[in-house]
Amino acid sequence: VQLQASGGGLVQTGGSLRLSCRASGVSLPSFAVGWFRQAPGKEREGVSCLSSGNTRTYYADSVKGRFTISRDNGENMAFLQMNNLKPEDTAIYYCAIPCDHVRGTSYYTDHWGQGTLVTVSS
Repeated sequence: VQLQASGGGLVQTGGSLRLSCRASGVSLPSFAVGWFRQAPGKEREGVSCLSSGNTRTYYADSVKGRFTISRDNGENMAFLQMNNLKPEDTAIYYCAIPCDHVRGTSYYTDHWGQGTLVTVSS
């Protein structure tokens, strides 16, 4: 199982980025897929999670209204559209499966991508 995250970069406050997660060796539609992030000196936190049926989502309070999670089952990919980015969104972002679409924890997570760095300048 491999999860390849991409799309990170340097953006100014208020800007947007779209993260992508390409899965191989696993059928992504069968799993709740999520994004987590870890900022320097901080613990990893759940950002968003999309249930396997695309019917339920979790968003951390800090990103509600700004981030949108989605997936493309045909391409075996998941995405995180991030708008109105803030300096506090700076972190390494990881895609992972499965995720907890109720609480956003990584309690059930078995597989992690390698991470993509998002830096938001003020």
